[in-house]
Formats: sequence, structure tokens, C-alpha cells
Amino acid sequence: MNEFGQKGKVPLSERLSVSPEEASALTGIGLTSIREAISGGDLKAKKHGRRTVILPDDLRDWLKMLPDAGKPIEESPA
Repeated sequence: MNEFGQKGKVPLSERLSVSPEEASALTGIGLTSIREAISGGDLKAKKHGRRTVILPDDLRDWLKMLPDAGKPIEESPA
């Protein structure tokens, strides 16, 4: 069987998607925060049956959109 025939054998750099749990482990951001970002529409994710997957580019884009450390978060005018 080739290297792509078994789950878990594909190097992360070649994976086409990651689970929310994997995204949490990769980024160090809590799973609850990952799931909230998905449900809030800030982090794009796809569904395949019951499974939720995140494309690596979408995860990178979301991380880039997070505010810079040390800068106050802008609040919307009331």
C-alpha cells in the first residue's frame, strides 16, 4: 500500500485538511475558541457528514486576522 493509503501516514505539510482538534493542537488555541470561531463564521470550515474539516489556508487566514498583541481591540460604536 502506498504512503497515502493509511490515515495518519500523510505528513502534515501535505494534508488537505485538519480537524478542529488538530487545528487547536497546531495553533495552541483552545478547542472551544476554534469551535466558536467556526460557528461565528470567523474561521471557515467544511462539513463531510458529521465531520468538520478546516482547510490549512483558511486556518492561516484566520490566524492572520487575529488582533496584534499589545494593541487594544477596537469596539464598535454603540
